[in-house]
Amino acid sequence: MNLYAVAIGLSVLGSFGGVIAASAFLLLGDSLRIKVLPWAISYAVGTLLGVAVLALLPQALERLPPARALSTLLVGVLAFFLLEKLVIWRHCHDADECEVHTSSAASLVIVGDAFHTFVDGAVIAAAVVTSIPLGVTTALAVATHEIPQEVGDVAILLRAGFTRGRAFILNLLSGIGGILGAAGMLLASQSLPNVLPYVLAFAAGNFLYVAMSDLIPDLHRGGLEGGPFRQLLLIGAGILTIVAL
Repeated sequence: MNLYAVAIGLSVLGSFGGVIAASAFLLLGDSLRIKVLPWAISYAVGTLLGVAVLALLPQALERLPPARALSTLLVGVLAFFLLEKLVIWRHCHDADECEVHTSSAASLVIVGDAFHTFVDGAVIAAAVVTSIPLGVTTALAVATHEIPQEVGDVAILLRAGFTRGRAFILNLLSGIGGILGAAGMLLASQSLPNVLPYVLAFAAGNFLYVAMSDLIPDLHRGGLEGGPFRQLLLIGAGILTIVAL
């Protein structure tokens, strides 16, 4: 099996799967979308936590001393906090609650999304090089957390005056970043193989930050449908999916 083809294919799945699913969510109508989207968010939290704690971090700890692996994870958390502040890179899932509504600011969301998918593609490729099963679980986690993010991005673009077709195309184009990120990581893994465990630990920090800073706070908002037990069950389902794979 061609490892490069697998890495690129899984990065496409992770990057573009969220865009396509988000478009389907927007076609459901506001009332149904409000009910269903929290389920997707809860499941995404589970997959992100499962991949970060049960897959990526253990792989990094196998190749790095614990202090170095955990320090890299911490750097990943802080780096994504800084990027979110600098690039207006936010996982906003409701356009009515976002502050980004102007055309120029909405364009920054697309730029941030493209960089986000670039990082995701690099992470998926690093996981595939480590092991294909790890690549599959990482791609699944990326795809599930992209769904609520892309729903928010498309909604923001619509609120800023973009047509549905143009908003979808722009989000689709931003997904190309995932392919570029995967290709760059594959090239880097050839010349710098020792960098892979650091990438995995950094990615674990990325996924933990997204789950706990962006997604879980949304689940605490009273406006979202779904009680805490349903949310917990879906988070558990996401974790069990990672364990099963």
